[in-house]
Amino acid sequence: MMPSDAYARKKKTRVERKAESSQDFDTGRAPDALPPGLQPQPVLNQDMDVSHQHEHHVGLSTDLGIDVSHYQGNINWQEVARSGEVRFVYIKATEGGSLVDNTYRTNLAGAKRAGLKVGVYHFFSPRVPVPDQVRNFTQNVNLRDMDLIPIIDVEHIKGVTKEQLCARLKRFLEQVERHYGVRPILYSYARFYNNYLAQDFSHYKFMIARYHTDIPELVNDVPFVMWQYTNVGRVPGIRGDVDRSRFMDNYGITDILLRK
Repeated sequence: MMPSDAYARKKKTRVERKAESSQDFDTGRAPDALPPGLQPQPVLNQDMDVSHQHEHHVGLSTDLGIDVSHYQGNINWQEVARSGEVRFVYIKATEGGSLVDNTYRTNLAGAKRAGLKVGVYHFFSPRVPVPDQVRNFTQNVNLRDMDLIPIIDVEHIKGVTKEQLCARLKRFLEQVERHYGVRPILYSYARFYNNYLAQDFSHYKFMIARYHTDIPELVNDVPFVMWQYTNVGRVPGIRGDVDRSRFMDNYGITDILLRK
């Protein structure tokens, strides 16, 4: 998922640096802003059977999704829908205490007109006061316009302690859940989850990022609903790269719907 422009501008230069073998991201780095030396992984073929890699993961779904922000530019949502490659879309709505993605409402309207299942995400900033982030998210996101449970993107420590991160994130999630009456899904990447979130947030549904052909492994072996398996996916109707995700195990679209 996509943080602010500062991270997006770094992406190309990092990818162009000499690559060396790696399987994950250093703590505190956004998974869409590849760290120096990380070779972008190939897009996972949606027909590829990887269920043998870990016995507790069975029958990965072929229901594929994407997440988008201003980084993708103008999107032809009708072409995305006609491709048959996408069943659900998460759109960046807000970040921190004041940022609203400038393509949020355009993308929301376009994806809905194209008949895709739509949800939104907020990029959580550990150093921004929780009330400001709650206000930014809830004033700009009306769940009556959505099909999918909202996602909170948590992938940076930003100089705060683990204890501060967890306490602030808990307060944010509690207030968002109280406002909307639904528990958000959390997005992170495998190493960040293992280092910071496993102890206090394992009862949430998760989308886990790992740009590799191997399935992510979480320390407490909790099942996760979605795997974001690449940030260099290609989809008709979108120029350039886009994050792609798939459901894990026996999870499917009904598990992330707001209204079933």
